[in-house]
Amino acid sequence: MAVQKFPIAKAINESLRTALEADPKVLVMGEDVGKLGGVFRVTDGLQKDFGEERVIDTPLAESGIVGTAIGLALRGYRPVVEIQFDGFVFPAYDQIVTQLAKMHARALGKVKVPVVIRIPYGGGIGAVEHHSESPEALFAHVAGLKVVTPSNASDAYWMLQQAIQSDDPVIYFEPKRRYWEKGEVNTDAIPDPLHKARVVREGTDATLVAYGPMVRTCLEAAAAAAEEGKSLEVVDLRSVSPVDFDTVQASVERTGRLVVVHEAPVFFGSGAEIAARITERSFYHLEAPVLRVGGFHSPYPPARVEEDYLPGLDRVLDAVDRSLAY
Repeated sequence: MAVQKFPIAKAINESLRTALEADPKVLVMGEDVGKLGGVFRVTDGLQKDFGEERVIDTPLAESGIVGTAIGLALRGYRPVVEIQFDGFVFPAYDQIVTQLAKMHARALGKVKVPVVIRIPYGGGIGAVEHHSESPEALFAHVAGLKVVTPSNASDAYWMLQQAIQSDDPVIYFEPKRRYWEKGEVNTDAIPDPLHKARVVREGTDATLVAYGPMVRTCLEAAAAAAEEGKSLEVVDLRSVSPVDFDTVQASVERTGRLVVVHEAPVFFGSGAEIAARITERSFYHLEAPVLRVGGFHSPYPPARVEEDYLPGLDRVLDAVDRSLAY
């Protein structure tokens, strides 16, 4: 296949297909993933090609889905679970936090639980609460879980491959509003390490750190700022747990300023951890306090006003201006 241009959703589909072909122990399971191909058609065609025993339509019971996946993993399988929407994951939160995350440590390293949990997350699709949330910080806080999120088609393909091959449980957040944005995927490439951040635009005046759906927003902000003579560096974090603080630190020590952007509420969000760590590491290099841009500390609003809730170009550029004003 080599280099092709895919939307993110198709890149995930191709990645799942590659994993299913390569390893008979890989299974895909979730609500409507088979005959329907998923509500976003991300798993379209997989059950037809691999059968109902490997691409499994489950009951509407997230706790049961994840619990079953844990059992399968203990018997040598590599289940890839789809949670239909971000807000539907919480019936399975007990299984994820008290079982999946802890079994390896509980068994003194003798047991591996290679489960991948795919979660479409974030807003911007005109949906209601429980369909538009960004709960990544709730999982990043839990030791024993890896939490990653791609922002482009190439990462969507390769990071899912790496997550499936990992012996650790991985929560794989998919930016659903970006599903149909196309990008090049080179299936013969050597991918970056799964938890390595990437500088996606170089700059000198301030660093923007983002992940998932907000990377494009920050790139657009950097392009707008360039028209006013401001040079912004954009770092795609890619992994929320663990965080590649070294790449972020190196960028901040070049620019002297940091703005962290994510869709999730700012209060107790992942941006707070990044701000604290970079302040500890790079205090004498900072020309301004680390600023954060994110959602508000409120339940997700009705779809008609979600654009006022979600961080956009104006809010990112306002934070940049505040940082540069110090």
